[in-house]
Amino acid sequence: MVTTPLVGDPYRADCPTRRILDRIGDRWTVLIVGILGRGDARFSELLREVQGISQKMLTQTLRGLERDGLVTRTVHPEVPVRVEYALTEAGRTLLAPLRALEEWSIEHLGEVATSQRAYDSSTSAAATSAAPGAVMTIV
Repeated sequence: MVTTPLVGDPYRADCPTRRILDRIGDRWTVLIVGILGRGDARFSELLREVQGISQKMLTQTLRGLERDGLVTRTVHPEVPVRVEYALTEAGRTLLAPLRALEEWSIEHLGEVATSQRAYDSSTSAAATSAAPGAVMTIV
């Protein structure tokens, strides 16, 4: 059987690479992959390490990562049952680019926060100075 190789173009609306970018660009994915980059982890460890994630969101994210071949789920037949998650070879290839994003966000945190405050204050001032019922145009 001859198969045609998939060619991706994420700038096309119908390209499947967009779903992949959605997965790896998700904040929970970035954090989970980062933690699993340190070694295998149980669900409860991930829940504890990724502060702010709900059990439901952690479950959904892990299932998506497993479906995409980035994470493996191993069930150990013990009492109680022990389940561990680990990065696959493909998942490990994400470590460097995601670590670069993490480092960039830390390095540029101050600049981004300053820009956000300036933007918020300028749009807030513009909104309060507009006449009631007037349409505001931001250029």
